[in-house]
Amino acid sequence: MKSTWRITALVTALAATALAAVAGSASARPAEAGKTAATTIRIWTDGDRKAAVDAVAGRWAASRGVNVEVVLKQFGNIRSDLSTVSADTAPDVILGAHDWTGELAAGGLVVPLTLKATAKAQLPGYTLDAFSYGTGVKRLYGTPVVVENIGLVVNTKLARVPTSFANLEKQALTFKRKRSGNLAIAVQQGSGGDAYHMYPFFSGLGGYVFGRTKAGTLNPKDIGLKAPRFLTNTPLVDRWNKEGLINSKIDGATAETAFLKGKAAFWVTGPWNIDKIRKANIRFKVVQVPSIKYRSAPFLGVNGFMVTKFAGQHGVQSFAKDLVTGYFATSSAQLTLSKANNRYPANTEAGKKVTDTALKQFGAASVGGVPMPNIPQMGSVWSELGGAWVKSTKGAGATKARTAFTVAARNIASKIG
Repeated sequence: MKSTWRITALVTALAATALAAVAGSASARPAEAGKTAATTIRIWTDGDRKAAVDAVAGRWAASRGVNVEVVLKQFGNIRSDLSTVSADTAPDVILGAHDWTGELAAGGLVVPLTLKATAKAQLPGYTLDAFSYGTGVKRLYGTPVVVENIGLVVNTKLARVPTSFANLEKQALTFKRKRSGNLAIAVQQGSGGDAYHMYPFFSGLGGYVFGRTKAGTLNPKDIGLKAPRFLTNTPLVDRWNKEGLINSKIDGATAETAFLKGKAAFWVTGPWNIDKIRKANIRFKVVQVPSIKYRSAPFLGVNGFMVTKFAGQHGVQSFAKDLVTGYFATSSAQLTLSKANNRYPANTEAGKKVTDTALKQFGAASVGGVPMPNIPQMGSVWSELGGAWVKSTKGAGATKARTAFTVAARNIASKIG
């Protein structure tokens, strides 16, 4: 998994003639000799948001007198395919996850952007930071559009919304002891671990992945798994393991089934499961995991649009930048894109117009969240951080948390070099 974006899209290439019906023309490049070619912007997006991108980009294109060609891609393939695509079929604009930024920017595949002051004012700083990258001076490489995070989903028929972490712990353990098979907190790990879902517990104990340099850029030499403020609190992990508050043997399917079947009153999950909870006729409320020693901030996944290097080669970079930094940043565009796959908009004005109660609650649970590090070194972290949680919360025979996380930090440093 290790990306927050739970998106399954049909892999297909849309024929140019079919796209012409939606965008006005599928001809992306030069016309025949003696004729003037219509300017066309090619966009790669996923299945969930194809129709929304068609609509939003189509409105922009009509106002500019240009055409758009929206190509359907599997979300996870957009990043990898961008590095191998031929220039003549390459996109000018891509939908992407913020944690691709470091890799794509370092590889020269996306170009720096400058947002207008009005757009910048409506986008939280952490969403802009998510799409910023630089080993010296940070530069913006994408316009944030939607934010995704996990929260604590409470079955309000089985438990009260916790007022503190101590209260959560007490309620969860009391519920667990009521009946065999009950879970205290349904938070997924499994044999491979899940650093993403465990992050609120990690941050709540003072943990972090990478610190920052004086210039504000992520510092891969400052590994927060070995930070003294975190290690001081690791005895709490040992206690949670002993009392069964958290158990790494619980995987995603087990956590989901337990909550939907009433065998767990608390579930750490994201907005991708809102519909399942509603179909189970469960009364629920979503809140942020209560503070432990520090704020239990979730990891944030931010999706947005980037302009590729190919836009310059195609002679459409100015139009591509206008679409991405101008129109896609507006509240109306972001609200449309937000509804496409039920994610909270990055634009604060669009956020005020969200009507789905649960989605608004997930938005509130994102406050103080930490964008997943977007530098390439993050690839060395996922399995080690998740593995430390697995080893320290597997029940009998668990490794002391201080040891598990110290070893994980050492392994990460070795992998990064």
